[in-house]
Amino acid sequence: MARLEEVAELDLGALERVVCGGAPLPAEVAERFMARFPRVELQMGYGSTEAGGIARMINMEECKHVSSVGRLSENVEAKVVDVVSMKALSVGQQGELWLRGPAIMTGYLGDIEANSSTFSSDGCWLRTGDLCYFDSNGFLYVVDRLKEMIKYKAYQVPPAELEHLLHSLPDIVDVAVVPYPQEDVGQIPMAFVVKQPKSNLSEQQVIDFVANQVSPYKKIRKVVFTNSIPKSASGKILRRELTNIALSGPISTQ
Repeated sequence: MARLEEVAELDLGALERVVCGGAPLPAEVAERFMARFPRVELQMGYGSTEAGGIARMINMEECKHVSSVGRLSENVEAKVVDVVSMKALSVGQQGELWLRGPAIMTGYLGDIEANSSTFSSDGCWLRTGDLCYFDSNGFLYVVDRLKEMIKYKAYQVPPAELEHLLHSLPDIVDVAVVPYPQEDVGQIPMAFVVKQPKSNLSEQQVIDFVANQVSPYKKIRKVVFTNSIPKSASGKILRRELTNIALSGPISTQ
């Protein structure tokens, strides 16, 4: 999404709707957009190649649920499943999102191993690999990719949660959080940060900002300032590239 400063001089009086998908949109960015364009619908959507359109927003009232990706699309059935017990969870509980419906793919051609890990044991449900939950009004929230979770001791830390938090710092233009190996705990959260031009933001300020707002196991413990965050064409953070960068040379510990 273009920065609000870049469109300040444009005539957008005819703009009615902006659809966002492909990667999480920080709540702070969404709120600034809605404050700047109060009559424009900022609709979140969620889908995948394997399942098609999964959820979306359809009107201004639904767009007020800033951190959600909307309600389920037509003909999509879903449940949230505990990643250990494989039991269905209730409202507000986080687990893996499972889907079924006529738009769900029937499988990867000739790839038995991939199909085994992607579908439930009875073959009826597609396992998205996304950590999600529903609220009491049926709105879906995507927390993070399960395979991207940072394993700190016995805890799992969602990188997207820390990224959203750091995006609320005015001195930060962009940020990505990745796992960094540490022998005694497994992995620690590490942040790559793009600062605003002429900002004096320090590594310790970033660390302290997060530490004051999260549980101890979620704290950022390493910070690297960079000029840009590598992303795919759809806007998804290329975490593997950042992890490789982190492991390729010495990085100061906080």
